[in-house]
Amino acid sequence: MQTDAGTPPPQGLPPMPSALRSMGDFHDALRWSLDYAQRMRSRHLVWLDADFAVWPLDDGVLLQSLAAWLQLPQRRLTLVAHGFDELARRCPRFVRWRRDWTHAVEAWSPSEGVEVRLPTLVIDEQRLCLQLFDRIQWRGRLALDEAAVQQWKSECDALLQRCEATFSAYPLGL
Repeated sequence: MQTDAGTPPPQGLPPMPSALRSMGDFHDALRWSLDYAQRMRSRHLVWLDADFAVWPLDDGVLLQSLAAWLQLPQRRLTLVAHGFDELARRCPRFVRWRRDWTHAVEAWSPSEGVEVRLPTLVIDEQRLCLQLFDRIQWRGRLALDEAAVQQWKSECDALLQRCEATFSAYPLGL
């Protein structure tokens, strides 16, 4: 698959899945995105979803890939969701894994009273854009598209200004 600039994806990566048509396609695209971020030395990934409940965040191989990327200097993963309760229930391995990466993984939710529909989205700071348009039919796309990433970065920056930090890696007990 060609990118927006007409250049192929980096050497050594498997073919980039472009059109997504199933949950498996989305999961494969997410794994490809992590491989791409590591190979291209992306500094920041932003993941948005209503609740991350259908993401494969309990998958050991995916967590190893994410950890390998985060081990690079000055890496940061930003998660934005309406809530993280479902993720915590479905993905206990991710919750445990996150404790080791609390310095590099931040979680945000829209502030009370802020109404926003969160897309299912992965972007980096340059040109990686994974978007799921339809969570029921699993339709989406993975592209290397600088223009789309710039547009989403602007929208994410505006959204984060109306969010609060949440999903503590070490919940306080009473």
